[in-house]
Amino acid sequence: MSATKRLSGRRKARDEKGAERQEKLDNKSYERELKRLHAELVKLQIWVVAKGLKVCVVFEGRDGAGKGGVIKAITERVSPRVFRVVALPAPTDREKSQMYIQRYLRHFPAGGEIVIFDRSWYNRAGVERVMEFCSMEQVGRFLEVAPEFEKAIVESGILLIKYWLEVTPAEQTRRLEARINDPRKIWKLSPMDLKSYNRWYDYSRARDDMFKATDTPWAPWHVIRSDDKKRARLNAISHLLSQIPYQDLPHDKPVLPKRQKPHGYEEPDYPYKVVPELDWRAS
Repeated sequence: MSATKRLSGRRKARDEKGAERQEKLDNKSYERELKRLHAELVKLQIWVVAKGLKVCVVFEGRDGAGKGGVIKAITERVSPRVFRVVALPAPTDREKSQMYIQRYLRHFPAGGEIVIFDRSWYNRAGVERVMEFCSMEQVGRFLEVAPEFEKAIVESGILLIKYWLEVTPAEQTRRLEARINDPRKIWKLSPMDLKSYNRWYDYSRARDDMFKATDTPWAPWHVIRSDDKKRARLNAISHLLSQIPYQDLPHDKPVLPKRQKPHGYEEPDYPYKVVPELDWRAS
């Protein structure tokens, strides 16, 4: 096959939005870049604590878009006391009687914290609308109020960053089927996922209305294409780092002190309940 034909073939590899798809990222490149970005996240963490910054990161997207994987990639090498993940269950009867946004407010960051919402108050514009858990009047009121609410958040000194993960229909289907067939992933597939699966275009309309009403200069939406999970994770971390100005604060490299001498201590002859050491070699 000629180079011209190969190039032509690549040009035809486009997604539904017309954007050219890139080849899947190989594991070696992914691990190398992830390690580098993790080191930057540690620098960011130290900076946020030192400066008392308040950061709120919202992740939204379709079922199977990879929110959990992106959030795990962000948080797996940093302190959970600085990077707090909030994934709220369905509201209780008491919470349903409160102001809609009330149950989210208690989780907002204090100084020196980065709070990551795995789904957020935008449930009202998405799943609650599509699955008819609320009225369209309530959805309209939420979309009207949300921009002003978020302006108040930003004006209070919180840096608000909003992400939407976008996945194609074919890739969503592949991932949800993988959850059905893999015992390690079946817990990820909720009854709500099954009910909402066939409402792709209802979710598309809900997303479009949400963007139109709440994509503001003070709290814009950032869309992450997530058909390639590895690229999506690297792109998300890189973009997040770019949204929070930080510096690598100077610090001395820790040195381990000398360990104390035993001064007569001896290990006791105690009947410990030791975990069996199994032979894990392939048979």
